[in-house]
Amino acid sequence: MAGRIESIHITSSAEAAMKAVGEVQALAGVGLEGDRYATRTGTFSAKPKPSRQITLIEAEAIEALEQELGLVLAPGETRRNLITRGVALNHLVGREFTVGGVRLLGHELCEPCGDLARMTGKPQVLPGLLHRGGLRAEILEGGVIRVGDPVA
Repeated sequence: MAGRIESIHITSSAEAAMKAVGEVQALAGVGLEGDRYATRTGTFSAKPKPSRQITLIEAEAIEALEQELGLVLAPGETRRNLITRGVALNHLVGREFTVGGVRLLGHELCEPCGDLARMTGKPQVLPGLLHRGGLRAEILEGGVIRVGDPVA
């Protein structure tokens, strides 16, 4: 597994647009500094789970949406925090891995939901990202995550 972080996205509240940042502080057991789930203002914050601390999606999955369905989705529109390239995220369920110096534990697939379809206005995103909508993970050891960091 050799991959990289292509972009980082956070938002301060549940329905606000995601904004791209060059780096972010990952807080162990909490989430990403300034992100809705770290501040408990996310859609699912009332039901906290370690798997909601950070989300990742493959750039290749976003590109496949356009190639297969003609659906253009900007990386931030996925509502995922980290966009990766060159790593099979589905294989990281139940495994520890690192992003830069940050240690994560992959918990479960981040399947697309009705909220994503509603917020993007693109209902075809649901079947298009089925089983490739990304990964939910827990932050075991915090630190700074930067665009370009390796995923190992």
